[in-house]
Amino acid sequence: MRRYLISYLTFGLLVCLCGMLSAQTINKSDEYFKKAESLKATNVNSAIDFYKKSIHLHKEQKDTANLVNSLYELSNLYAHNLDYGSSYDGYWEALFLADNSKNDPARAKLYQALGWLYLFYRRDNEAKDYFNLSLRLKDKMIDKKVIDSTNVLTDYYALITLFRTNGENKMVRKYLDSSSLIKKQFKIKSSYLDAEEGYQDAIDGNFEMALLRLNKSRNEFIIENPSYLIIIDYLIGQVHFMKGDLKLSKKYFEQSLAYTNEYSNHSNYKLMVQEALALLSKEEKDFESAFCHLEAANELNESIFGRKSKNNQHLFEINDQYRLQKEKEKELIKEQRLANLENEKKLWVLKYSLMFVVVASLLILGSLFIRNIRRKHRLEKKSLEEKRVVELQKTNEILELKNNELTSSALQLIEKEEFIRKMKDTIGKSKENLDVSALNRIISSAQGSPSGNWKEFEARFTAVNQSFYKNLKEAYPALSQTDLKLCALVKLNFSSKEMASLLGISIESMHTSRYRLRKKLKLERNDNLTEFIANH
Repeated sequence: MRRYLISYLTFGLLVCLCGMLSAQTINKSDEYFKKAESLKATNVNSAIDFYKKSIHLHKEQKDTANLVNSLYELSNLYAHNLDYGSSYDGYWEALFLADNSKNDPARAKLYQALGWLYLFYRRDNEAKDYFNLSLRLKDKMIDKKVIDSTNVLTDYYALITLFRTNGENKMVRKYLDSSSLIKKQFKIKSSYLDAEEGYQDAIDGNFEMALLRLNKSRNEFIIENPSYLIIIDYLIGQVHFMKGDLKLSKKYFEQSLAYTNEYSNHSNYKLMVQEALALLSKEEKDFESAFCHLEAANELNESIFGRKSKNNQHLFEINDQYRLQKEKEKELIKEQRLANLENEKKLWVLKYSLMFVVVASLLILGSLFIRNIRRKHRLEKKSLEEKRVVELQKTNEILELKNNELTSSALQLIEKEEFIRKMKDTIGKSKENLDVSALNRIISSAQGSPSGNWKEFEARFTAVNQSFYKNLKEAYPALSQTDLKLCALVKLNFSSKEMASLLGISIESMHTSRYRLRKKLKLERNDNLTEFIANH
């Protein structure tokens, strides 16, 4: 009995702590809810009525978030006043709604509250599972930065209580240390966790530190929430009892019992204080008082956990509505899946057939597409090649035509020079009655210089054969300017005599120049100079 009575103690602390940490998330949007909140510590029945009106209002408005909050607070009030059956039903109804609306903060609170109800009835495994469900959900929200780490303090508190009632003091200390780190990180105070730490100090035998922490929390509760003096005085009484100071222990137990008559919250402590006073009276050898307190405790225990108690009907023989609902849903899904198995086989055959047709069609279309691309590429390549050949042919034809015109012009120039030379020879032979000097001047002006003839020719040649000199010079850097002139004349198929006339040198010098050019071009004896030059 003592094991789960301690759970009552911590449940009251937890509900208040949870309410304080999540106060920002509860939206008190209607007057019914506000009135219920103001009355829950002094007038339970009126508070319950207003919570019910708030729930009805939010159902009509289809305001799921506030509906869940109202159900949660009403269930907390039932739990404070020992109506665990109604509390249990309210938590499950709120959990259905929170689940469907994916309200994770509300789900976390409800998991935790259900964990406490399971813990009261010695369902430790289920209680631990629900506490951890709440903690995991909050850890995810912390990772997503929806909430901060302070929100896990209530879960740590719940697990601390579970481990303490099972005597697992190492785990208690572990979660207390984690709680202290969070409080220090966020620079927050928690009278509830301080009280729990003080109680753990007493279990560890450090009574002075325990009383120091608990009395500090008591002073804070006098200002913050006097109804929680029921809990703190009970804890201080327990510490004095463990210490062996029965007089002070009795004083605080009686103060706690007096507060239960003053405040409607935490009615479960009547049972706990009566049992504590019975044990204390037994230690003092006051058996009559011990019997009276024990009888009062048994009456309260029977009303809460007896066979005829509706709490017993709801929780001791737990009817897991949520679990059963989920199992029904799974069963329906399973039946639906079984019903579809036959159709699935046919669907798979149809899918595979359709997939085969689609894949085959895609392969055929892909093959045709690739073939068409290749064919198009070949035609384009052929067309470009033909166009290039035509353009090259056209260019060569134009080049040849221009070179022919250039050759013709050069030949006319050579013929003119030859004609003038012959005229000079004729005039020189018949000097009678002729002004030789005057005629020579006329002939010289008409004749022009060899260098002037060449410049005229070279300008026209370069315009037609733009890269000829450049290509030769890059391939054979040793070629002189005279060599390049000679190469140009060779390209146009001039004879040695014509070249000599155009360059203004003798035929012998022309032959010598050709010989030197062949050496510079590194031509063998059998190599044709004209063909070699034409390829450049």
